[in-house]
Amino acid sequence: MNALVITDTTAVRMNVIAQRTQNLLIAGAKAMMIENLKHKLRTGVAHFIFQKKNGELREMFATTNPSLVKRHINGRGVSRELYATTAVLDCECGKWKSFRWESIVKVF
Repeated sequence: MNALVITDTTAVRMNVIAQRTQNLLIAGAKAMMIENLKHKLRTGVAHFIFQKKNGELREMFATTNPSLVKRHINGRGVSRELYATTAVLDCECGKWKSFRWESIVKVF
């Protein structure tokens, strides 16, 4: 049996999501999905769905794997984590995109 481990970062994400959605149960589930997604992003290309601001669902193949994104990093800007979002390199268009934590729908 695998133990459920909630890191400090996951707890912060859970609190942000709970504030934005007013639902602690959803916040816990989405924070764990993001933890899983972040691992997949670091180690290769991840496939996931999130809801855009306009309500449209967006399916994405993306990565943050250093060996795959190094030519797309320009060294400017502030970490998207400070704004309770995650920045990823969209593998289909080769551009950086970000999504709000509470918008995650599914991680494949």
